[in-house]
Amino acid sequence: MYLSLTLFPFLGTKVLEQPTHLTHLLHMPPSISVAAAVFLRVYLNYFTYTAKYYYVSGMKNEGGAAQDNPNSQQKKLIPPYMKAISGSFGGIVEATCLQPIDVIKTRLQLDRSGNYKGILHCGTTISRTEGVRALWKGLTPFATHLTLKYALRMGSNAVLQSAFKDPETGKVSSHGRFLSGFGAGVLEALVIVTPFEVVKIKLQQQRGLSPELLKYKGPVHCAQTIIREEGLRGLWAGASPTVMRNGTNQAAMFTAKNAYDVLLWKKHEGDGKVLQPWQSMISGFLAGTAGPICTGPFDVVKTRLMAQSREGGELKYKGMIHAIRTIYAEEGLRALWKGLLPRLMRIPPGQAIMWAVADQIIGLYERRYLQITPL
Repeated sequence: MYLSLTLFPFLGTKVLEQPTHLTHLLHMPPSISVAAAVFLRVYLNYFTYTAKYYYVSGMKNEGGAAQDNPNSQQKKLIPPYMKAISGSFGGIVEATCLQPIDVIKTRLQLDRSGNYKGILHCGTTISRTEGVRALWKGLTPFATHLTLKYALRMGSNAVLQSAFKDPETGKVSSHGRFLSGFGAGVLEALVIVTPFEVVKIKLQQQRGLSPELLKYKGPVHCAQTIIREEGLRGLWAGASPTVMRNGTNQAAMFTAKNAYDVLLWKKHEGDGKVLQPWQSMISGFLAGTAGPICTGPFDVVKTRLMAQSREGGELKYKGMIHAIRTIYAEEGLRALWKGLLPRLMRIPPGQAIMWAVADQIIGLYERRYLQITPL
């Protein structure tokens, strides 16, 4: 069993020694192939760890040396499916509360002629000219997107963390937590975030509420129109900057959230302690601040690539690097951080809301089903 489980990671590692192999094999852009290679390396490590764990456990059982020792008990971890459920509930609450800020952020990023003077002016202008309901444009795909994204993010992060946990204590190092977060971010970007955000942005950039004047009548019609006009790949426009943005964001977020929980509240995963909602909100808010600042250019480029269409000729932006150069040349360096303030108004509060919900669900699960007494 050990030999069979270790053979695949060995061969997979050989294939992934050069990420460009994925570029030629799957026709991926180089930036995505590099991110995919990193993610697959982490996943292969999980196979290796699993093989070694079962091999050592089998040897102990055969030799009769496996004795219960209260001092060497593994730390109990929350199952991935429970993390996924907690994240999905948090996503529903977050989407409902913060959709208007996301609409304003998208409009500011797409504003090239200076129609909006700032966040408040943008919000009031949309409400006055298009109605208050326009601030919740794209809510259906946004809520669905957040629910599925958080479920995949939390669940895959839990699975990946198991590849880095200590076999004896069950603890995950900061290095392992960082790589697990990056892998979860890459996975969510490719599977869920990119196609849902393409639809969301197409809907949000439309002006007005009259159905006969709108090109896209709803999320499903929007997706069908994009596939018909641009092909299936049109739903993955802007995938490269989305991978870079989400991978970096989640690596920083999961690492920071755990650090703030320990530093501020002495909360360790699996200890049975349930944080108060306001404590989770503070940790989540602080953990969500660094990502938007570091990944601002990726978010602007992602929005521009997703919003453009082939109507009337060639695409203005050919890819991530070309878009960064074009925006810098035409609009200046500050344009690469357009929409940063509304992102800071949306992402940290969003993380605060999501973690307040998720921590309550996870904490109750720890106490009820893992039978852990709070320390």
